Amino acid sequence: MVVASPTDQHLDHTRRALAAGKAVMCEKPLDLDLTTALGAADVMSGDNVPLLLGFNRRFDRHFSTLKQQIIAGRIGSLESLLIVSHDPSPPPVAYIKVSGGLFKDMAIHDFDMARFLLDEEPVEVFATTACLVDPAIREAGDFDTARTVLKTASGKICVISNSRRSGYGYDQRIEAYGSKGLLKADNLTETTVSHWGQDGAQADTFQNFFLSRYADAYRAEADHFSDIITGASKPCVGYRDAIRALALAEAAARSATTGQVVHL
Repeated sequence: MVVASPTDQHLDHTRRALAAGKAVMCEKPLDLDLTTALGAADVMSGDNVPLLLGFNRRFDRHFSTLKQQIIAGRIGSLESLLIVSHDPSPPPVAYIKVSGGLFKDMAIHDFDMARFLLDEEPVEVFATTACLVDPAIREAGDFDTARTVLKTASGKICVISNSRRSGYGYDQRIEAYGSKGLLKADNLTETTVSHWGQDGAQADTFQNFFLSRYADAYRAEADHFSDIITGASKPCVGYRDAIRALALAEAAARSATTGQVVHL
């Protein structure tokens, strides 16, 4: 069963489906409130629970290749990450009002990706926000621009850049810095054709919508869910990952409100 209902219904629908013996793929986030989500541990935690969380970017072949090369030691010891996630333009304000906010709706993908690549839990969170794109977003109680810094116990640092508007397409980049170099997963363009002339080099435009940018990732995620249904595989991203990402989202919101580092 796929749970893609409004976010405030994710937890209830997932709980019911699991209780009915169904394998579930639930869109992110699992819930809008961490305490409420933690209360579902009795049903959703455990190695044999067929629950897949919709962090589709883990299935992107570019990001997964970057992860594999980190593990292989291509850049030595990983020291820091830069994750850039900028939308082409903001969603409707009506959506903003019910989305849970930038951290829980948008940046939560990046919090999960940070955990996926760091392979170590962040213990410090600092975030700062602004409303620079649309005043209506501020009036709806949210913001459209954010920078978040995560730090692990060993000192690894991840900087996450979020914006509801890029002005140049769907900007999805990751840079991983290590003791022996840099790994970079860059943006995808509509075609690989470029023009080189007296004015320099010109490439095609960036892909402009998440459904096209992550189409292959969604297919790979669906294939993995099929394997879960048949019992051929266990979920590679589940309840614990949902809780950890939601905890980072709430910590970032507290930090942005107080101006202080939040310790986890």
